[in-house]
Amino acid sequence: MNAEHKESILDKFHLEGKVALVTGGSRGIGRSIALGLAEAGADVVLASRKLPDLEAVAQEIAQMGRKALPVAANVRHLPEISNLVKTAMDEFGRIDILVNNAGTNIVFGSVFNMDEKAWDIIMGLNLKGYFFLSQAVGQIMRDKGGGNIISIASENGIRPGVGLGIYSVSKAGVIMLTKVLAQEWGQYNIRANAIAPGVVRTRLSTALQSNPVIRGRTEDSAALGRIAEPEEIVGAALFLASDASSYMTGQTLVLDGGHFSSVRTLLSTISSTE
Repeated sequence: MNAEHKESILDKFHLEGKVALVTGGSRGIGRSIALGLAEAGADVVLASRKLPDLEAVAQEIAQMGRKALPVAANVRHLPEISNLVKTAMDEFGRIDILVNNAGTNIVFGSVFNMDEKAWDIIMGLNLKGYFFLSQAVGQIMRDKGGGNIISIASENGIRPGVGLGIYSVSKAGVIMLTKVLAQEWGQYNIRANAIAPGVVRTRLSTALQSNPVIRGRTEDSAALGRIAEPEEIVGAALFLASDASSYMTGQTLVLDGGHFSSVRTLLSTISSTE
């Protein structure tokens, strides 16, 4: 019998002994990622504005035999970021994985009609929050020998969404922030990557889902002919959080159901002109 253990590729996906912090962890993509990381062996700090919603997810994680710490925090505000990180460190003494996921979009329409308040709220959560939370957690990761930062961007950060001007700008900023962090912090063994989903069936996309015309066009524009479920983002997050992606940093994984490669859009355009 060979006493030397050969590591399986599947072993690289395990997260035992790791602590993950997931913002926007009470529902949608954040909830699904938090549950996926816990299933892979990580303990999880859950953050969002409403504690009761977080506590329900924490119970699900506890049933897996992992530890979960729900913390009410609005990461638009720097004092709440500081409290979130301090609370996590007091409980676990480390943060190995950060998932920047909390996001919002409060306006839909022409850039002509978007005001300063909308700009401040959207940019404050979608980009400012990501920047300063990454800064706070990155200092801990640097001192502990490394870590992984995963930021949820959007396909609209690459291809602007109609009526989503500020949101698209904020998500483009997330993609560039990812590149900046990867470049600057690689020397500290900190990797930074992003996931850019297309439309996902979450509360954020409720307005789109409830409009049959917009929903139909969105589904037709994807090669797979449908929008995504939150659980379909988890595999990419686990890959980026684990040693399976140990040589990957500064990259953005686009999970859009094949929007860019779809012939459906072309066929629909041809049909509409006949």
